[in-house]
Amino acid sequence: MKTTLPLLLVLTTLFFISCSQNDSEPTTPPYVDDDLAGPISRPQSGYGSDGTYTVAKIAFPSPLYSGKNVEIFYPKGITSPRPTIFYSHPFGGEDSAYNIGLYEFIAKKGYVVVFAPYPTIGVTVDERYSTLWESFKKAVADYPNIIDTKKVGFMGHSFGGGASFALAHKGFIDEGWGQDGRFIFAMAQWYTHQITPENLQSFPANTKLITQVYDDDVTNDHRLAIDIFKNINIVNSEKDFILIKKSVLPTYTYTAEHTLPNTQTAYDAYDYYGVYRLLDALIDYSFNGSAAGKNVALGNGSADQITMPSYNGQALSPLEVTDNPTPAYPQSKYQFQCSSVNNPRIINCN
Repeated sequence: MKTTLPLLLVLTTLFFISCSQNDSEPTTPPYVDDDLAGPISRPQSGYGSDGTYTVAKIAFPSPLYSGKNVEIFYPKGITSPRPTIFYSHPFGGEDSAYNIGLYEFIAKKGYVVVFAPYPTIGVTVDERYSTLWESFKKAVADYPNIIDTKKVGFMGHSFGGGASFALAHKGFIDEGWGQDGRFIFAMAQWYTHQITPENLQSFPANTKLITQVYDDDVTNDHRLAIDIFKNINIVNSEKDFILIKKSVLPTYTYTAEHTLPNTQTAYDAYDYYGVYRLLDALIDYSFNGSAAGKNVALGNGSADQITMPSYNGQALSPLEVTDNPTPAYPQSKYQFQCSSVNNPRIINCN
């Protein structure tokens, strides 16, 4: 099972410091003795299945975070630049090992992911944003043979999920990245800084969006994700708000906690079927125009989108998808509440 305790300790510290598949639906998979926790193995075909590329990595010193390296994961042996995802990690996730499964999944599929660490404590929110942005910019400038800026995604979790919108706006508007394909994939997002109402209304027309929240999350108020999802100028047909709920099997519980997805606490079928599968499909739709990809990633509740695998006749909880999300729990459930004075968009909390 996934646990949030270490992350919550880090988040509590931060609070005090920084306040100055293809196209077929998943069915019961054959059991494969792999490295996933729980009885359900990773998909063997279609969206969410591992790609065939070998993963290569380049590391270079972070331009603003002394002693740390920015890492680029990419398909070994490529001879031309590949579509690229810029990933912003959660508080405390500055070691790529925390979520290495995700980065390697992207590279195995033939794409590039840039992982940029930023310090959790002792710096301001703006300084973290600057560290992420300058790292992404340096990766683009120094590795044009690997990174294709014409097809770009921004992806992030928690602090990184909130940051992905301002970073994507810089990339899409200021730099012109993503002219042939753009998306944002935000997970369990924290407060969103450096984004104005005017910014939210100026994303390019080809921008796609998946916003994910997790039912067992007690860290970030779902209202934070709902606010941005409802106020961004992406039409409903090109965005979906997705809730993942836990599934209890006789011998294993697939939890939907704040830390989903990650490779350190419980690397299991929820990482693959709940996150990687949708990301895989969103990439295919955003960058290749695949109708099958849209049906899985942005299917507006289609069977191919929401259906999770089964084990011994028991299906995992389906994904819940909507274009008009509403909060299911009071703000008191969460550590970081929408109505906090630390939320720069507090006026949008209902």
